[in-house]
Amino acid sequence: MSKTSNKSSKSKELQLGRAVEWPHSPDEAQLDRVPNPQSDTNYVVRFTAPEFTSLCPVTGQPDFAHLVIDYVPGQWLLESKSLKLYVASFRNHGAFHEDCTWAIGKRISAEIKPKWLRIGGYWYPRGASRSTCSGRPANCPREWWIPDQGVAPYRGRG
Repeated sequence: MSKTSNKSSKSKELQLGRAVEWPHSPDEAQLDRVPNPQSDTNYVVRFTAPEFTSLCPVTGQPDFAHLVIDYVPGQWLLESKSLKLYVASFRNHGAFHEDCTWAIGKRISAEIKPKWLRIGGYWYPRGASRSTCSGRPANCPREWWIPDQGVAPYRGRG
């Protein structure tokens, strides 16, 4: 397989298989895609990031989440090393929970153009509140089996 892909990122060379620097921000991060050899088959791909971190844009305090990304690929697959680097680029990025969750979903969708995509951002409480940001487009055919994301609701200390 070629080390290049047809995408709109700054660099055309895949990050897989070579040393790359950690991106300083989500805007600097490169998401890579590779051809889907099973593009004629509908199947679900799941990525989880149980230790996602970003910063509160107001206080600068860290926010933590468990991200679950499900998609049915079309022509392209999301390359996992590039996703790991992209997700890590949020570590010093100040944004609200909703913004982080939807920015990731929109960026992945723009890069790989999946047949279907769902992202769940299950944010851990800081202070007295917890938030969950998730979305599932309406274009999911009934015959597709899409598993539950399996993240238990936060129960506090009990």
